[in-house]
Amino acid sequence: MFSTAGLHFDYSFFWNSLVHPSTAFLQGLETTVYLAVIAQALATIIGLFLALARRSRIAPVRAFVWFYTWIFRGTPLLIQLVIVYDGLAAAGIYSFNNISIGSFVIPSVVQAAIVTFTLNEAAYMGEIIRAALNAVDPGQFEAAMSTGMSPGQAMRLVVVPQAVRFVVPPLGNDFNAMMKNTSLASVIGVSEMFLVTQEINSSTFNTFEIYTVAAIYYLALTTVWGFIQSAIERRIDRRWGIARPRRSWSSWASSWGRRRVATVGAAAAPEDQAIPQGLGTLRERRGFPRL
Repeated sequence: MFSTAGLHFDYSFFWNSLVHPSTAFLQGLETTVYLAVIAQALATIIGLFLALARRSRIAPVRAFVWFYTWIFRGTPLLIQLVIVYDGLAAAGIYSFNNISIGSFVIPSVVQAAIVTFTLNEAAYMGEIIRAALNAVDPGQFEAAMSTGMSPGQAMRLVVVPQAVRFVVPPLGNDFNAMMKNTSLASVIGVSEMFLVTQEINSSTFNTFEIYTVAAIYYLALTTVWGFIQSAIERRIDRRWGIARPRRSWSSWASSWGRRRVATVGAAAAPEDQAIPQGLGTLRERRGFPRL
């Protein structure tokens, strides 16, 4: 144990917890990851439908989506978790029960956490996707319709593929936040990484050491995802023929700490380059003549 006047740090406990984490901690890490992945995937799908509904000509549909977005974006995620798991059961509306699929059991608290994270994130994804759809030149939709496509085909084959390029950066940032927000599920008893850390702290009283270990693991998760997100963005840019200069280590290090703001549509290529070219590529792949 490292100790000076007023400072006590159990280095051996810290190192062992970092390099050789307990089985419970690894299970908590696994729960953190699959909570974030499942919730983000479901939220993206629901968000797409919310974005399309927000563009509907039916006023009640638009009003419902607006109200849904207003509620879930305007209230704390922590309160939403408590209402979904405890509040609904207390009011006699719905009570989550364990679900058994063969030998695999999905705990009730995990179900409630996935539902809450999904509903909350869908409100944000709906706005992100709606902004991305609006960033695509309206002429693309009209050009697709003029070739005989139905509105659904024009949206699915022409507009949505172009909007993906605008969705990826903010989606990646939201998933980064989702992995950290899973720690809030500890309040309803989900044994994710933060709750396991609290339990280890309660039995060892090495507060600074174990929470530092947890912070390092969260940092590792978000860092790995940052590299994956950058690779996805580069792949999409190459597909659209957008050159992205490689950054050297020194240039990357010099920008460390500056938060990247992902504004939907801000990085869009000039109208006469990326979008018509993308439309032509999509149309040619499906046998349509190039516009």
